Amino acid sequence: MSQDKPIPDAVDGSELRFAVVAAGFNGELVEALLRRAQKTLRAAKVKEDAIRVVRVPGSGEIPYAAYMAAMTGDYDCVIALGVVIAGDTPHYEVIAHSTAKALQDVCLRAEVPVINGIVVTNTREQAEARCKGELDRGAEFARAALSMALHRIELGERLDQVEDEERRRREGQDPFAQN
Repeated sequence: MSQDKPIPDAVDGSELRFAVVAAGFNGELVEALLRRAQKTLRAAKVKEDAIRVVRVPGSGEIPYAAYMAAMTGDYDCVIALGVVIAGDTPHYEVIAHSTAKALQDVCLRAEVPVINGIVVTNTREQAEARCKGELDRGAEFARAALSMALHRIELGERLDQVEDEERRRREGQDPFAQN
């Protein structure tokens, strides 16, 4: 992960709603991500009851819960939080690649942004630096979620306008349309 973070925009999150899907595996580290993400969301005026935490066993289960949350239409963005640390087998690579792809699919199918906050590292020390240390990925994921939630609203409204214009155009050209 890059250590060159973008400069965050100030976002008023008072009207935004978020689902946070948090894995239980590597729980101490995921909880650190979650606390920092929640703190950042609340600092942006997101109401406490507008943040729903969904807990799943491990990072491999995150995409399913993220999809279900996104499909409810209740949330402006979904944040996926997990920690995957390399071990003696390449299993961590399977989880990292499959969850990244699945989360991309979720956001495109559901038309709800999904922030991939699954931290993948080679060592526990690297994970601790990202989850508990100065790198503070939890806050970073929350800032990305705030930004993407606003984009969803603004671009979604524009997409609705385009669809309405297209529908009106089609209706105006239909020789069988009744007036």
